[in-house]
Amino acid sequence: MPRLAPLDIDKLTPEQKKVADAIVSGPRGGLRGPFEPWLRSPVLADRAQKLGEYCRFNNSLPRDLSELAICLVGRHFKAQFEFYAHARIAKEAGLAPEIIEAVRTRQTPPFTREVEKVIYDFVTEYLATNRVAATNYKRAVDAFGEQGVVDLVGVCGYYMLVSMTLNVFEMPLPPGEPEPLA
Repeated sequence: MPRLAPLDIDKLTPEQKKVADAIVSGPRGGLRGPFEPWLRSPVLADRAQKLGEYCRFNNSLPRDLSELAICLVGRHFKAQFEFYAHARIAKEAGLAPEIIEAVRTRQTPPFTREVEKVIYDFVTEYLATNRVAATNYKRAVDAFGEQGVVDLVGVCGYYMLVSMTLNVFEMPLPPGEPEPLA
């Protein structure tokens, strides 16, 4: 049960309505996940949704690798809704189901491409140590360039905010969906 009562769309303030309309008319098409809690702070919601639009839809990383990073963050923070949503998106983007399942169960994924391992090593090292060693940093720059590494950090940081929001406000999965993370 979420900690916040659902927003009544007909009772939004003008600022909330403007942001909600921007989210719904954008590539997401709805107010799922963190957006209902964020709308309680419309300026935060507006800025976060714009950053999220870049991080999810327009960053310079290949989509499957970006989704791998998102799944790793969601798994790390045990964000049920985040992992549920992005595991499906990762599959649609072409990430192997075996990799997604290994991330879900905290196993080492069966990578078939070095770039998958670069993302995995970079993100998991940061999540475990709050740092990235010079070797993993260099591997990431060599694979994705400086912009790609900055975008990877942005994607991870944004989805840390999303995961914290989902967890703090106990945002539920769609009815009937089992929790994917133990």
